[in-house]
Amino acid sequence: MIFINPKTGYAFKKIFGSPQSKNILISFLNGLVYEGNSTIEYLEIIKPNLPPQLEGLKDTYLDVKARLNDGTLVIIQIQVLNVQFSGKRVLFNAAKTYAFQLERRRQAYRDLKPVIALTLTDFDMFPGQNQLISRFVYREKSEGWYYPDNGMELVFVELPKFTKELNELETLTDKWIYFMKYARSLSSIPENMDDIPELNQAFEIANQAGLTLEELEELERREMFIYDQQGAIALGLQQGRQQGREEGREEAKRETARNLLGQLNDETIAQATGLSLEEIATLREERSSD
Repeated sequence: MIFINPKTGYAFKKIFGSPQSKNILISFLNGLVYEGNSTIEYLEIIKPNLPPQLEGLKDTYLDVKARLNDGTLVIIQIQVLNVQFSGKRVLFNAAKTYAFQLERRRQAYRDLKPVIALTLTDFDMFPGQNQLISRFVYREKSEGWYYPDNGMELVFVELPKFTKELNELETLTDKWIYFMKYARSLSSIPENMDDIPELNQAFEIANQAGLTLEELEELERREMFIYDQQGAIALGLQQGRQQGREEGREEAKRETARNLLGQLNDETIAQATGLSLEEIATLREERSSD
């Protein structure tokens, strides 16, 4: 058996966002958000009402959205590129989802339901911190008590910080994270994951044998797109840091952008460097006139 990579857009939405994926998503969220407890009994998978993705970040930031039985909205997001302002993007999408609940005039603040933003990153979101799963809510700064009607919770799972081997998997949480991180490299369903029906169903959906040749080619193209962007950004940042030792921080950003001009579009470069689109357009003009 060969499994598709659940960290690509097509695979992620096919596994977790399809009409037949409700039980899979319930198990997944119980494992990652509710520490393996059977908290969610029912959910509805809905289309995200969020701003459109930047074209240059296609398949590098994607989401599935669901409404739980108590009305709570959950956004499940994957980030595979470590670009600037990733944290702001998560907060922005959570805030927009929270606010967009009141689209009709007669709705009142009392109609607002909590929003949980679950974000899985394929990089260290919080360098220097050892926690695999981090949770953020509104709390009083000096004494730590919770804000009344706490409307948003941010949950982060940093895949590189998951280091358990297959024979060390014990909890539902362990097994779902292992699936997300390693499914692409497996050739069969592991025996110690076979006891969870929803995981078996996820593996069945991810099995390449059920896909057409056209779907497989599209998946490979998208996976290569991600790897190319990861490599381009890593190389650009490395060259920019070397240049920055001599010329300063802002020039380092510009040098990084110059290194990426031939490989990424302006929106992606802006996300990776923190420069404005106008600055990047100027760099392109300078390059074309050389």
